[in-house]
Amino acid sequence: MRASPSLTVSSSNFIIPAGLVLLGAGAAAYGLYAMPERTWADLLVNGFYIVSLGLSAMFFIATQRLTGARWSASLRRVPEAFMSVLPVASLLILFLFLGRHIFPWTHPGVFAHAPAIAGKVRYLQPPWVYGRAVAILAIWIGFAFLLRRTSLQQDREPGMALALHHRLTRYTILFVPVFAFSITLAAYDWIISLEPEWFSTMFGVYIFAGTFVQGIAAVTLATVLLKERGPLRAAVSDHQIHDLGKMLFAFSTFWAYIWTCQYLLIWYGNIPEEVTHYIVRTNGPWLYLFALNFIVNWVIPFLVLLSVRAKCTPKMLTGISLLLLCGHWLDLYLLVMPSLSSTPKLGIPELLMAAGYLSIIYIAFLQALSKAPLVPVNDPILAYEELHHVQTHELHAS
Repeated sequence: MRASPSLTVSSSNFIIPAGLVLLGAGAAAYGLYAMPERTWADLLVNGFYIVSLGLSAMFFIATQRLTGARWSASLRRVPEAFMSVLPVASLLILFLFLGRHIFPWTHPGVFAHAPAIAGKVRYLQPPWVYGRAVAILAIWIGFAFLLRRTSLQQDREPGMALALHHRLTRYTILFVPVFAFSITLAAYDWIISLEPEWFSTMFGVYIFAGTFVQGIAAVTLATVLLKERGPLRAAVSDHQIHDLGKMLFAFSTFWAYIWTCQYLLIWYGNIPEEVTHYIVRTNGPWLYLFALNFIVNWVIPFLVLLSVRAKCTPKMLTGISLLLLCGHWLDLYLLVMPSLSSTPKLGIPELLMAAGYLSIIYIAFLQALSKAPLVPVNDPILAYEELHHVQTHELHAS
């Protein structure tokens, strides 16, 4: 096989991101002193955002392995680098429980006069919630460690390449059902529990849809930039970029389908326990953000990516990927903040904290990407593709 490209990262690449992390930490520290409820909510939005990014990158790898996809083999290191943020992101999520006062279930006796949700109250006992959080995050980090370790082992041990290829597939087979169950638990414990009286049987799927679109957008953005700037220019073809564009188009539409189904079913059913969630978000100043959420996460991506040319154009994909990454943050903000505030609060503190969290992602991503070949070495799929290419070239030459 031909030599794999690598990425060299200097310390200067981390100066600005490290500065933004410090600014974000400063904004959070000041906010916890001056406006704690608003700041804890912002930290929940950003914490869930980076956890879901690492998790969605791992799920992206799993989908490619389980479907036997060959087109994405050469860009596998991109989602692997994104999932490296999970350990830090997990610590930031666990830190949120220090601000447990934003969660109603942490207040003793708060549901004493709410017999209708007595079952939920038993489920939301603080020790159980904290225990589930630790277990879920540990499982996610464990899978990320196994996938990464096996992938790098394949680089070092060509004689075991096929066996390690099958081992990666077995890990992903196990990961998918665990992911489906655990992300539903996490979504309920960390987001819906802000409004314990509300429920939706589609909420787990809704969180999954937004999370997966976020992961596809991040992988697309990084792959396009790495191809345009050189490191992956020879390893990633225009057809692969087109495939990423098709995934963005398809799964942003899937998110819109789940969003519409959840909203319309609750609106039509008009059950008091369900409609309160949307009554808050479709009245007053929240209505504009509610409409913007749908426009940013589906209307614009759908219209822009409708043509084949747009799905192959790097600038278009870069812009839409950035838009969807911002859109997922807005989606999480609308799930969290209206539960704690009567009006939107978007200002300098939110901007600085979001920049700090994004810088954590950037630093973790670059460090992971620079520690391994950018294209997996000894991957049987890539070896087959290269052999097929050589045989085809020789056949045409003869």
